[in-house]
Parts: sequence; structure tokens; C-alpha cells
Amino acid sequence: MKHERVTRGQSADTKRRGKRPRIGFHAPISGGLHNALLRSNELDCQAVQIFSRNPRGWKAKPLSDEEVELFKRVRRKTGISPVAIHANYLINLAAADEGMLQKSRASFREELERGILLRADYLVVHPGSARGACEADGIDACAESLKRAADGLDLGSIRILLENTAGQGECIGHRFEHLREIMKACPGLPLGVCFDTAHAFTAGYDIRTAEGLEATIQALDREVGTKKVRAIHFNDSRAEYHSRVDRHWHIGQGHIGRDGLRRVARHPKLSHSAFILETPYDKPEDNKPNIEALRSFISGSP
Repeated sequence: MKHERVTRGQSADTKRRGKRPRIGFHAPISGGLHNALLRSNELDCQAVQIFSRNPRGWKAKPLSDEEVELFKRVRRKTGISPVAIHANYLINLAAADEGMLQKSRASFREELERGILLRADYLVVHPGSARGACEADGIDACAESLKRAADGLDLGSIRILLENTAGQGECIGHRFEHLREIMKACPGLPLGVCFDTAHAFTAGYDIRTAEGLEATIQALDREVGTKKVRAIHFNDSRAEYHSRVDRHWHIGQGHIGRDGLRRVARHPKLSHSAFILETPYDKPEDNKPNIEALRSFISGSP
């Protein structure tokens, strides 16, 4: 009953808030995928991101009919939407090594199949690393991987979101132009963008200042279109500007800072996106200060 009461309150609040973004965090799936929805609901979130399996292994246990139906039932009860799945960390769709490339394509197809079963809204994936090849080859390989992984699947309503990267090592995706080229090469696929604030900052987009954010939004709009930005990974950065290091941190405690992140959360060209925290925590309730900070930014509260 507790979850039903929260759901009704969220629905009324959504009407009052108009077009304000829905917020959530990357929730743990211990004890079952449906528990991520319950934990999000308990923290008064409207959206969620999950892994659909172990993110650090190639093998995944198939989803049972019971798991899928329970997830759908709990989602209907809580009203959590959108649901984003983050692809596992081993996938490298831009790999120069043929063995790694084939394993990555097979694993990403499996991620798509699981997302379709769960009726997820988004599947978020990093474009990958071109280590051992040039950047252009990595971009081509990523686009081909996406097409092959999705070949023959009825994707339904799920949309693949390419996430911008920090640019560590030889990762592609640290420039918005990379995402544009990948999307251009896959005209038949439902592709969008997941914009990560910490990654953008350490890749060289200085979103600390109002001027820097405007320049970033203009570049994002020019290269991929802000309407295609369906999710925002809302993180401060423990790493310094233009360091090309991926280190997420708590809101207001990193190098981007509260003022910079507040402007991101309130930017009108991003208001249609879901804002998802990927800040570190031991227990979901530990993330409450970050959730409350994001909520205050969006609502305009002090």
C-alpha cells in the first residue's frame, strides 16, 4: 500500500510540475530486478537506471518469465518511467581485436533482447575504445556493431542511447562529433544520446560557467540535436577539467560544483530528458543528499 500512495502523489505532482524533468538514480538489483523499482520509489524518484545482469561478466543468466512479469507488475504499481538499462562494462563495440568485437556484439544483442523483454525505454552504451586502430575506424566499427547486434530484432519502443565519454585511453565518444557520425551511419536504428556531465567536463566541455554551458549545449544541439538527448547522467567530477579521467562524485563536492550543475538541471533545452544520478553510494539511502540536491535544482528551491 505504501508504494500505491507514493505513486498517486507522484502523479499529482507531475501535473503540477508540468514539463520538469523526471529524476532517478542507478539503483541496485540485489534480490531481483524489481527491487530497483521499489528502492527508487521509496526515495521518491520517478525514473531509474539498472543493470539487467552482472555488469562485469560475459555470461548472464537468462531472464525467467516470472522475473519479467514481476518487473512489469512492480513497474505498473510504482509508475517508474523511464526505465534505462546500462549495458555491461565489458562491451566494446569499437574494438579493433576481432575476438573482442564479436563477443561485444553478441553481448550487446543479448542486452537488447533483455531490454525488449523488460520493456525498458532506453539501453545506454558507451561507444567503445579504438585501441589499436584510428579514431575513424573505431567510429565505423561501433556503427557496424550496433547494426549487426540489432539485425532481425523487433526493438519495439526501446531506444539505444549513446553515452558521451571522458576520453580516457583511446575511447571514442568524447566529442559530440563522434556520436553524430555513429548515428549518421545507422539511419534505420532508434538512436539517441545520454549526456554525462562528468564525462563532458573532463573531456573538455567546461560546463562550470554559464558561458561554458551555453557553448556546450550549442555544440550538442548542432552535432546531434538536443531533442535526441533522452537521458542525463547527472554527476559531479572528482577529476579535473579536461583531464580525460572518468571519476564521478557527489553533487557540489567536485570540480563542476553546485552552481554549474544547477544550471544544467534547469536548462530549457534539457527539460525533456530524464536526469539519472550515478553518484557513488554504499546503500541506496546514502544517495539521498544527491537526490535532494538534484530535486532542489529542478524545483528552484534554495
